[in-house]
Amino acid sequence: MYLKFLSLLNFKNFSQAEYDFSSRINCFAGNNGVGKTNLLDSIHYLSLCKSFFNPVDSQNIRHGEDMFVIQGRYLRDGEEEAIYCGVKRNAKKQFRRNRKDYQKLSDHIGLIPLVMISPGDSVLITGGSDERRKFMNGVISQYDRQYLEDVINFNHALTQRNVLLKDFARKRYFDRDSLDIWTDQMTGPGKRIHESRRSFIEKMIPVFRHFYEHVSLGLEEVSLRYDSQLHDAGLEDLMEAAIEKDRILQYTTCGIHKDDLDLALGEHSIKKNGSQGQQKTYLIALKLAQFAFIRDLSSFHPILLLDDIFDKLDKSRVEQIISLVSENNFGQIFITDTSSERLNTILKDTGREFKLFHL
Repeated sequence: MYLKFLSLLNFKNFSQAEYDFSSRINCFAGNNGVGKTNLLDSIHYLSLCKSFFNPVDSQNIRHGEDMFVIQGRYLRDGEEEAIYCGVKRNAKKQFRRNRKDYQKLSDHIGLIPLVMISPGDSVLITGGSDERRKFMNGVISQYDRQYLEDVINFNHALTQRNVLLKDFARKRYFDRDSLDIWTDQMTGPGKRIHESRRSFIEKMIPVFRHFYEHVSLGLEEVSLRYDSQLHDAGLEDLMEAAIEKDRILQYTTCGIHKDDLDLALGEHSIKKNGSQGQQKTYLIALKLAQFAFIRDLSSFHPILLLDDIFDKLDKSRVEQIISLVSENNFGQIFITDTSSERLNTILKDTGREFKLFHL
């Protein structure tokens, strides 16, 4: 499966643009600010129904315009798939597959698997636990539709339970039966989410270590650990024991919404002890492991987007990454860089087919 053709209308800095792509490697070269990353983001939209960078759809409309349209044609199992995304100000987002509207955007997730590696990934290391939960959700949702439904249902019940706890405090009363309604709606999805995350991380750890060792030339060791309150107790027991605490604090203190990932270099936190190059290598290896994990569970190679990956990496690590992703185990790849000469030099050495676009 690969993206053959992309059409943009009033998306970010593009008034109108069309591109025909190679099934293997496609590169966008140009100065900062010309729209290289925006092109990758439009491809991200067609796979995951949203921007990688800005969740507010209307803010991705070109300044002074009323709407944007992204259209893509994919070749999938020998047949063309047409995907349409349209956003108008103050209107519901339109998403279509072969001219048929989706009733739910979640029905599209997983159809066109995609992995994006971007400087914005640094929040996985520097940001809060919510960023690392989003990472797990983003991976698992692309191959497990039940997981996505569970996350949506859990978050809805969690929001309503927290609203109720605040309402109890404001009105100075407590209704255990009303609280239990939302607690019960959290437990089933919560247990399934925990098990899916545990299984995902357990299977991904050796793949992640393999990629890190390859990119770093075996110079460093890394680890990845899933941290959850549910490792030691059932969700029902945890929430039962925390009722008084929840009443005092006016929010739900136990559950999978408190999960986190411990990211380490050797025996120490990558956030506190890793150099910029080591942190970037860590993130790239993590995303390549995500790619391999989705590929092995689905019948398609995910599309791989590499945004400005060369910055802060030494020449040997860059060469290792490019040699790795140009292998046949990877499918269609999109790369951005400020230097067309650097892209030309590195990619010609691989001997693989590539297409270079100058912006």
